Amino acid sequence: MNRHQKQSQLRGLLISIEGIDGAGKSTIAGQLERKFIAEGYPVQLVREPGGTIISERIRELLLDPGNQQIAAKTEALLYAAARAQLVAEVIQPNLEAGQLVICDRYTDSTLAYQGGGRGIDLEWLRDLNRLATGGVRPEVTLLLDLDPQIGRNRRSTRQGPGRPGEDRLEAESEAFYHRVRETYLQVAREEPQRLRVMDASKPLPEVVEEAWEILAQSLNL
Repeated sequence: MNRHQKQSQLRGLLISIEGIDGAGKSTIAGQLERKFIAEGYPVQLVREPGGTIISERIRELLLDPGNQQIAAKTEALLYAAARAQLVAEVIQPNLEAGQLVICDRYTDSTLAYQGGGRGIDLEWLRDLNRLATGGVRPEVTLLLDLDPQIGRNRRSTRQGPGRPGEDRLEAESEAFYHRVRETYLQVAREEPQRLRVMDASKPLPEVVEEAWEILAQSLNL
């Protein structure tokens, strides 16, 4: 299959990668991007919150440990604003141009963190997600499932002299992350065809290989 055929095959497809902090989402997203490029597929990697100038400024506001006073619904609305800008400025144009888009976090993060973690009604959040994305949904979502204690241990190894400390969400309690994890798994049970649960405690090369196999099967690569 030549590059043009591959571009046509994956036109308009969005992949999202989800999981608690420390699950390895960003690392695995980068590895998958390189694999797609090596196979000749046109791909764009983005992250949430972020990916545009406006969205990155919102990210700074959301993750600043000094902003503990942000109310739960304010937090949800700020994430939605960052997402709306990312979809309008980057995701939608790239999908329309025939790019495969990999998103490091997307709408399920809102359900897990602001729903499970903060206790906001999930249906309210689903409505907010639809408003922010204009209905742009992932074809496949890889859920990197991980015990919160392992996630915290991994995050602690990333910190040290010259490295940033925990951001506002990373500093949340283990109980918070257990609620986040359970909500992720709840959503996965509700949408098993889209959300594919993976054991993120395995060695990184194994997780990357399993992720690639899931995508190859799901997208008929």
